[in-house]
Amino acid sequence: MKIKMLASAACAALMIPIAPVSAATTPALPGTSQVTNSSAEQAVAAFYASRSGAPLWLGGGGDASAATALIGTLQRASLDGLPSGPALAAEAQSLLARARAGDAAALSSAERLLSTAWVLYVQALQTPPAGMTYADSWVTPRRRSPEQILAAAASASSLASHVRSVTSVNPIYAQLRDAAWAQVQANGGRVDPRVAASLERARQAPFQKRYVVVDAASARLFMIDNNRIVDSMKVIVGKPSSQTPMLASTIYHATLNPYWNVPGDLVRKLIAPRVLQQGLGYLEQHGYEVLSDYGKDAEPVAPSAVDWQAVANGQAIVKVRQLPGPANSMGRLKFGFPNAADIYLHDTPKKELFSQADRDLSNGCIRVEDAARLGRWLIGREPVATSSEPEQHVLLPTPVPVYVTYLTANVDGGQLTFVNDIYGRDAQRLSQVAALRY
Repeated sequence: MKIKMLASAACAALMIPIAPVSAATTPALPGTSQVTNSSAEQAVAAFYASRSGAPLWLGGGGDASAATALIGTLQRASLDGLPSGPALAAEAQSLLARARAGDAAALSSAERLLSTAWVLYVQALQTPPAGMTYADSWVTPRRRSPEQILAAAASASSLASHVRSVTSVNPIYAQLRDAAWAQVQANGGRVDPRVAASLERARQAPFQKRYVVVDAASARLFMIDNNRIVDSMKVIVGKPSSQTPMLASTIYHATLNPYWNVPGDLVRKLIAPRVLQQGLGYLEQHGYEVLSDYGKDAEPVAPSAVDWQAVANGQAIVKVRQLPGPANSMGRLKFGFPNAADIYLHDTPKKELFSQADRDLSNGCIRVEDAARLGRWLIGREPVATSSEPEQHVLLPTPVPVYVTYLTANVDGGQLTFVNDIYGRDAQRLSQVAALRY
């Protein structure tokens, strides 16, 4: 992946504006924001009615740290998918200034405005990234209603800590947003649209503490535990002609000594032509067997009985799998997860490919640099097969979500960097992202 630093003229030319907080328009009347949402306001009204008007953010105890944290969050909330955030922050600041001058009504309006803004902000974070497929119910985003958002805030032992926890989203997102905000501050309120697109794709807030993130654009995998990146490694992802899709699923088990069930298009494009060129000995030499299907009761099929020319022409279909062994394309370890595209993480015998800068080399699946290390983290012990028996499944102590995303903007040492848009997805989104005005 060819990394490009931010300070290029081309990057500057692509930047789009974010309105500075001081330029946000503050409505003339307190508590009548033009950028709030009626359903959120209704939920807020019911929330305060249920607590007889007791404040959540601006109580009499003198601790306004949560309100301060929320206003600071709103000032940069355009990066979080809430374009109205800066205006809400400015309105809250105006109301608080009036309250300090003795306007009791302004204090009440500021209190309710902060709750409404919090609901809108959390709802923005809950919006699924465009293009992401959720292939397993355990990773499907849990969208909270306005009532649930407010109840969670009210029940938090520390409201300020709750705000910080929710707004952190995930460590990859938090790093990227911090670097993007620094860019906004340094460039007169402008942000590169590639950063905006990557922020959208990274905006996942898993409720699980441990999960895996695969960034297909930079070809890297990250292991995250308790909101910290605890390890990472290189991966190999799909070629532009066989792209690794954006998807979220769950790893329930690891497979030791895996078979490789060769996808039908690869049987047609790779194996059949090689059998025609090299003869049936090619199959035995590379550990391939022909089967009636891929089920447990699959019957072997004599390779000599197959019309390999018809297979190569797409006129016949045959099932081929590769036996476990040193040459197996899955290596010694595979981590499957439910998805319709038949994508999974796996080991590989071709370790030399990880030294390449551009690692978009596979047919869609994700080869990992150190499958044993990933296995130790997932399983909690050394992933060693107990025998030579194929397909030994080892359950994980706790299922681990995996998020496959696509981030052309990254952070290195606190600085924004960019990688090539190998799949052209930024180009697809560019007109939409560039149309946004923060």
